[in-house]
Amino acid sequence: MAKFYTTTAIDYVNGAPHIGHAYEKILTDVIYRHFTQRCEDTYFLTGTDEHGIKIQKTSVEKGISPKDFCDINAQKFKDAWKTLDIGYSQFIRTTDEQHEKVVQKIFKKLVDKGDIYKHSYKGLYCSGCEAFLNEKDLTEDGLCPDHLKKPEVVEEENYFFKLTKYKDAIIKHIKTHPDFIVPAFRANEVLNQLENIEDISVSRVNSNVSWGIPVLGDDSQVIYVWIDALSNYITAIGYDPEGSDGKFEKLWPADVQVIGKDILKFHSIYWPAILMALDLPLPKHILAHGWITIDEAKMSKSLGNVISPTAVLEAFNLDIPDPFRYYMASAAPCGKDGNYSDEDFKEKVNAHLANSMGNLLNRTLSMLVKYFDGDIKQEFLGKNELKEKALETVKAVKHHFDYFEVQEASQKIMELVDFVNKYVTDNAPWTLAKEGKTERCGEVLTNVLQVMTVVASLIYPYCPNIASAMAEQLGYDIKTKLDDITCETLISGHLIDKENIKPVFLRMDSELADKKK
Repeated sequence: MAKFYTTTAIDYVNGAPHIGHAYEKILTDVIYRHFTQRCEDTYFLTGTDEHGIKIQKTSVEKGISPKDFCDINAQKFKDAWKTLDIGYSQFIRTTDEQHEKVVQKIFKKLVDKGDIYKHSYKGLYCSGCEAFLNEKDLTEDGLCPDHLKKPEVVEEENYFFKLTKYKDAIIKHIKTHPDFIVPAFRANEVLNQLENIEDISVSRVNSNVSWGIPVLGDDSQVIYVWIDALSNYITAIGYDPEGSDGKFEKLWPADVQVIGKDILKFHSIYWPAILMALDLPLPKHILAHGWITIDEAKMSKSLGNVISPTAVLEAFNLDIPDPFRYYMASAAPCGKDGNYSDEDFKEKVNAHLANSMGNLLNRTLSMLVKYFDGDIKQEFLGKNELKEKALETVKAVKHHFDYFEVQEASQKIMELVDFVNKYVTDNAPWTLAKEGKTERCGEVLTNVLQVMTVVASLIYPYCPNIASAMAEQLGYDIKTKLDDITCETLISGHLIDKENIKPVFLRMDSELADKKK
């Protein structure tokens, strides 16, 4: 693949980041890091959505300007993603001057084209959704199903986008591109929503919502969320209706746009229609992930179970985010809901990263030092009995990532680790050494270490710090492209000294894992 461009949804800055935000960013970061191992040119965009009535109201309550409020909360998201090693290429804010200017041009282009028109409208508006709702969308009690609040009746003259004009084209695209919406089972859900689609409001009256991007030539209106927020995916990389730069031409269309299932409608209907109106190609894939529950309960402020991702690292005295990254990225099958619990987190991470993977490397290197002074001898480098299994796993992991099956890929990696652990048990190198079968003992240890270089590469997108520590002990280049993996990286000579063998990850219930002890 020549290039890979991925995006996340931009987070609304009315509150601090929680574990649901973190799940999406980790999931996307793992996908992005995997494709950096396969592509020469990769780009990862994330950011924050900073306009609208909720920001306007909350900033008034706090006695500060909307921009100052956004600055404070946007930094909270940046700090959280830094702590979690989210390696984004760019962090866009919808209050960025360049974004605002291009959004105004996009709006004007669609007005000039006749795809945006002015219309008086009376409807049910949910401030939580920042959207007008139809009565059929409400609960039996007339409440917004997501926020469980009664929408207010709003009557005003707004600009509307001709969404219905592109209805048939969107339906055709979904049906002729079965991999456009991932997972595929969500396509029918979108097709059902398209049946009763209506034109959408894309501006608000300034007297009701002042915190937004002004419409050029009409000071009475501000540009509403859809044109503003959704356009970030192209404004960030240099799109301009008056002439885009080479960066945009190189990166667009996006290879995958990662979003939550609750905003799939906006990204698989509204967004494609806007792109069609701009005569731009559609993204190759829209990946709609599920939700993360907490102890099998949906996150809710009223339940008090909203968890900060950085609080998890602090609670378990974790110096690196890798365990949390691994757990979250492997929390759910592609597109399905997942669950977080402290106990399951500790058990899974200890079992997979400390006991199975970390201990396998540690004891194998220790035996190499004990029996061969840390040397790999030429006679050990014959036919690797594990090579075929290792290369099969590389192929399987790549296949799962082609379909954005991140959990499924992690399972393949751990299957390889379990296979190698069984190989060590079956061949018992400690017994071979005791019986004087020196060459066979060295072959077994070298075979294992060769595979551990492959494991380091495969686990890197999930656990970049642990993988780098593994690679350092093995003298392996962690930047090796997946297509270049041979499972024959190690050469004869001195590999490691005793003092350089350190556990790449300690069990979370180990006393050694607590620096205070």
